Amino acid sequence: MPDSQAPASPLRQITQPFVDAARAPRPLWGNNLQYLMEGFLYFGIINYLVIYCVENIGTNELQAGWVVTVLAGGITFSQFLFGGLVDRWGVRRGLMIALGLLVVGRAFLAAAGTLGLSTEGAWSPAFMTLMVGIGVILLGYGLYEPASYSIVRRVTTPKTSAMGFAMLYALMNLGGWLPSFLSPARHAIGIGGLFWVFTGLTAVTLLLVAVILDRRTMDDAMAAARVERGEDPEAPAEPKPAGPGGLRQWLREHPMADPRFSFFIFVLIPVQTLFAHNYLTMPLYVKRVYEGSWFGDNFEFIVNLNPLLIFVLVPIVAALTHKKDIYRLMVVGTAIMATPTFLLAFGPSVPLLITYIFIMTLGEAIWQPRFLQYVAETAPEDKMGAYLGVARLPWFLTKMITGLYAGWFLMHYIPEGGPMHSGAMWFWHGIVAVTTPILLVLATRWMRKGFKG
Repeated sequence: MPDSQAPASPLRQITQPFVDAARAPRPLWGNNLQYLMEGFLYFGIINYLVIYCVENIGTNELQAGWVVTVLAGGITFSQFLFGGLVDRWGVRRGLMIALGLLVVGRAFLAAAGTLGLSTEGAWSPAFMTLMVGIGVILLGYGLYEPASYSIVRRVTTPKTSAMGFAMLYALMNLGGWLPSFLSPARHAIGIGGLFWVFTGLTAVTLLLVAVILDRRTMDDAMAAARVERGEDPEAPAEPKPAGPGGLRQWLREHPMADPRFSFFIFVLIPVQTLFAHNYLTMPLYVKRVYEGSWFGDNFEFIVNLNPLLIFVLVPIVAALTHKKDIYRLMVVGTAIMATPTFLLAFGPSVPLLITYIFIMTLGEAIWQPRFLQYVAETAPEDKMGAYLGVARLPWFLTKMITGLYAGWFLMHYIPEGGPMHSGAMWFWHGIVAVTTPILLVLATRWMRKGFKG
């Protein structure tokens, strides 16, 4: 057999996706850079928001949980409503508008708890200012993720697609780990001061996008990717969406019209509750259960260990599995993610907590990036933003549902100054999470009939 046809060595098969990704065009890495920064800013805000609401805005834990739910859940719903605008405006313009809105929204968020506004009652000036900021942030996020993931799809090729999505997900989580180092800053300037810093860094990110992802560079990269994918080189880099049609046509062409696709995205809701618990439950859980210890005083370390592990594991897992069956990876990944939750049912234990986070993260690294890749690559060229927005709708429902009960669980099982029963709390969270892999297994035969990839 000629050398050119000889199978690649196992080492080459693992390393080649990294080599191909390293040679990807500038827009991909510029997009990665801004996504890394945004990961830091998003997780920095979301990890502190419950405490910020309680201590700076004057809410109780349950109300704070609702606020976080509105923000986290509303982000996904906003993508469902506005993601299609990216298809009309173009990915670069959509991304810049999104970041501009995030600057404004985060300024209101910081002002709410730092300008001495009244905090008396749920409808106080501080609370209303907070909600205005959250509303503007939601508008920004309606465009942000559809634009970011659309850029990956438009500038990558069959050789770089899997690693492109994996790296974007990994770098976002690296950004999510960086708030682990914010404890000294939090002690020095408070959470309110940190929120002003986050606002300034969002403005810096907007400037970086304007410079690095300039229009000509983006157009050239998208055109070159189309050629390498074997698509029409004369077609526009960003196809314009079709004009408006009737309601019947819209319903017929909507991705939710495919029952298998709908099942595929909605069945992930139970396991995705663990994502929501990372910011709704974990900060106060660690702070209260381990009060007086190093972990309790520096809860950011535990809360942000998952993003660090994602950064390390996702590229490796992507390289090892980039040719594997997506559905099988979804079953295996969700099972690995869900089952270690039961370790926490044994009660407070730092080794068990760290083991839970590691195994849960490994499962996440297996299935989450491939799910995003599947959606982006199966979406029509002129409806990519819309498809990505629809695919995130179940995540909206996850955050809304989890937020409705997470605060009650905290108050009931680990009340401040009261008897704690954290093991029972995590047992029930585990029961919910394992529903996903069970349903995926039961639906295997039906899903295989129309499943792509």
